[in-house]
Order: sequence, then structure tokens, then C-alpha cells
Amino acid sequence: MLRLEWIVSTGWADCLVADQDAEVSIETSYISEAPEELLIAVARVLTSESEARVEFAGEPAGYRWILHRDGEDVRIRILQVPDRGSNDLAGTEIWRSLQPVDVLVRAAIRCFDNVAETYGESEYQRRWRHPFPRFQLEALRTLWRADRAARTR
Repeated sequence: MLRLEWIVSTGWADCLVADQDAEVSIETSYISEAPEELLIAVARVLTSESEARVEFAGEPAGYRWILHRDGEDVRIRILQVPDRGSNDLAGTEIWRSLQPVDVLVRAAIRCFDNVAETYGESEYQRRWRHPFPRFQLEALRTLWRADRAARTR
């Protein structure tokens, strides 16, 4: 089980990340492209890249997601870092999980489908100050469908 929620307010978003063992809520500013980066990182590990990273900008601290693919699973770590330039050792791990790739992809797609349904794309843009990441969401969905189809052949 993996749950991702993206709750948008003016210029900020809270991202809730939860599995069967723990949950964490992390905040990010619109100064980053966190939604796009998250969807791209998930697509990268889906297509068998061994590692992808995402930066969620805070002011001044932030959060770094590290996605490490290991076979059909992804190790997910979230670090709180003092600033974007900090290396991983300067960060504090606040959440970790091991999830099947399909579970991670499904959670990311479901998260942003829910965002579109809850806010609508224009309200999302008004609040977040960036367009809804439609291109990245649909690209991930397309890659996932192709991956699933290839595995069933």
C-alpha cells in the first residue's frame, strides 16, 4: 500500500506520503517544479533507470526524494535537507519504504488524477502558480500501460 496526496494552497503544497507503516507530510514551494519532477522521476524508475531524485523546495530547508530501483521494487527515501545544495549526508531521513514499481506508479497517477478532479486545472494553476503537469502525467500513464502490456505478452 502506498498513498500520495497533493494538497495545494496559494504558492505552497503539502504532499502526504504514506504506506502501511508510516506517513509523513512534507511541504514544498511553487518555486520548484516538484510535481513535474516527481512524475518524471517515477517514469524514470519505471523505465528501469536505477535511481531518480526529486527536490521539493522549502524556504530555506527542503526535501529530497531518492528512488532506487531494485528489480521489480523501488526503495523510496525522503530526506529533509538544509538546502538544495546539501549532499545526502547533510539530510535527515524522515520516511522510507520499499514498494513494487507498479504500486509507486499507480499511486503517482492516482494522486494527480485526484488533484485534477479536486481542483480542476485552472484552479490548480491559480493556486500553485504553474500549469497542471498534464504532459508528465499522461506520459507516465502511457509508459505504464506500455510496460504492463509488454509484461503480459
